[in-house]
Amino acid sequence: MGRRTRITSNVKTTTLKLNVSWLWFGLLLVLLAFSIVSLPACSTAPAAVVAVPSELTLDISVDEAYELYQDGVFFLDVRTQEEWDDFHAPGTTLIPLDELESRLNELPEDEPIVVVCRSGNRSQVGRDILLSNGFEQTSNMSGGMNAWSAAGYPIE
Repeated sequence: MGRRTRITSNVKTTTLKLNVSWLWFGLLLVLLAFSIVSLPACSTAPAAVVAVPSELTLDISVDEAYELYQDGVFFLDVRTQEEWDDFHAPGTTLIPLDELESRLNELPEDEPIVVVCRSGNRSQVGRDILLSNGFEQTSNMSGGMNAWSAAGYPIE
């Protein structure tokens, strides 16, 4: 009887050691998988949904936009034809917001674009459409053409 107890005890000890070994192996696999999945999140690089060069931010003031306008930066007006006919900045391009995605081929791909509208809301949407389609140097003019006109900048 003592011998049977000893054999049973040895089997239980061996089984327990084997189970603990598998447990450690499984834990090691889980930690390895977690570290692989988490590694990109630990990167020092920003998680970029949109890449905007340092010289052109997502939103710019009317005064900053006017400086860019004087430098010949491409201005895209996303208002309606009727709003455009009322007044617009000379030399800007009109593509109404509801037509923008189907007319992206009309825009310069490798130069800055300032998107404008009446008050700055639709131009934010237009800017986001451009950014999501690879136009990385795109900015919204806060305040829109109402602020542009109120500041005394050229209109026609």
